[in-house]
Order: sequence, then structure tokens, then C-alpha cells
Amino acid sequence: MDTLNTPATAPTAAVAEAAEALQRDGAAVVRGVVPAGWIERMREAIEAELAGASPTAAEYGRKAGRFYADFFLWLHSPAFRAFALESPLPRLAAALMGSQRANLFYDQLFVKEPGSVEPTPWHQDIPYWPVAGRQVVSIWVPFDPATPENGVVTYIKGSHLWGRTFRPKAFDDANAGAFAASPYETLPDIDAEPGRYDFISWRLEPGDVLVHLGLTVHGAAGNRTADVRRRALALRYTGDDACYDPRPGTFMDIAHVRAHVPSPGLEPGAPMGGPLFPRAWPAP
Repeated sequence: MDTLNTPATAPTAAVAEAAEALQRDGAAVVRGVVPAGWIERMREAIEAELAGASPTAAEYGRKAGRFYADFFLWLHSPAFRAFALESPLPRLAAALMGSQRANLFYDQLFVKEPGSVEPTPWHQDIPYWPVAGRQVVSIWVPFDPATPENGVVTYIKGSHLWGRTFRPKAFDDANAGAFAASPYETLPDIDAEPGRYDFISWRLEPGDVLVHLGLTVHGAAGNRTADVRRRALALRYTGDDACYDPRPGTFMDIAHVRAHVPSPGLEPGAPMGGPLFPRAWPAP
């Protein structure tokens, strides 16, 4: 178990470089962050989730193969809770945001099995979320090698600086109406004119992580491989300036989320915190 608590191996210079790239490009990579002990523990935890029957899970593989997703896993899984709160990632999140603290917003699991051709549609994160503020970051953690062939995340460089916010897009038909009240404009058809955009992505090994801001436009292809899984966990953290913003058209309008995720008990504009959004760094 000692390997689980090994500090992040990414040197300070690499974290500083990633923080600069994050603000400039909207996304960055940090190599060698997650120790091997955490990788092995979380692989076991993911398999347990895939075999279970979580009420918040979704199956997006409508065309072929399995594309599984679930979120707020830390609420019921000790392994996911430990990873979100005790791994090197909360400290990394605070450093990347330039924040004195990092609160866990939520965790989200995405598994694309070989042959799963369903893409993750182009989107921004912030429009889905009941949160406002500059210091909000996602850390995408792969538990398998992640490549363009099996669906590594791809970003549109600089899209966080467009000054535009786009309406959330449901990943499945069941939740298509959940975001109808969103006040934002429709996202352009990225795939129709790809030459207009500067795409960035990286090849990752387990231990590496991707980081991106909430307004960065991103998506992912399906898993076109025959034998390489793509198991990944996205951890969302908020910093000093983030506050609760329960505006219309966020994931809090999805019926099964309201039914199974506790209310945060926060007033609009309140700092992120409390039992649903606990402080992760510094450790309480």
C-alpha cells in the first residue's frame, strides 16, 4: 500500500510548464503523475463498477461495442473516494489552478471497450455544471495506453479564449431534454469544417494525465482497436474563486441525478464546499 501514497513524480518545472500551457492552450499533459499502486487499485475498482448496477450509470454504445459512463462514484466507492481525495491529483489540481485549495467537484468514469465506435461529442464542460469561476479544472486519468486509435481526448487549442459558451449536448437520447433550458448558443459543427481549428492531443501511458479548463472544446473518437481498452477517470476540482451556480440546463436537471445525487445544500453564489464538494487539498 505504500506505493499508493507516493508523492507525484512530476517535477515542479513540469507542473509549472503545464499550468502555463493550460492557460495558453486550454489543455496540457503532465507525465508520470499517478504511481503504479494507484493505477492497479483503480483498475480493480473500475472492474467492480462495470460489473455492478449503479443507478447513475449510462451505456452510450448505441452503434457497436460498449461505451460506459458513470459519475459521483466517490459517494459509494471507498476506492474512488480515496483516489479523488488522497492521490497526488488534488495537490496537482491546486497547483495548476494557482489556488490555495482544491475541492472535489465530482469524478466521472468513461470506459470505451474495443470496437466501441461511439464518439464523445464535441463540447465544453462548464455549461453542464452548476458552478461558476475561473479556477475549475478537469484531470483525465487513463488506466490503459490512450491513443487516437482507442479514443484519447482531443482538444481545440485556444477555444477557452473564444469568449463563447455553448449549449450542453446530451450524450444519449434519454437525456436529450435535460438541457433545453440552457441559455447558451449552439456549438458549431466542428466536423463539418475541421480545417478551421487547431486540434491538439497526446499519446498517454498509465501514470500520465491530461488537464483542461471548463471552457475548452473537446471530444474523443470511438475505440477503433480490436484489443486495447480505454478506461479513464475524469476528476473535476474547483479552486478559491469557484462558486455554486444552479442555473437552468445543468446536469442537476437530469432526473436520475436529482434522484441519486444528494443536494449540495448551498445557496447560489456560495463557495464550493460542504459534504458533496469536500476539500481535497490541503487535506482537512
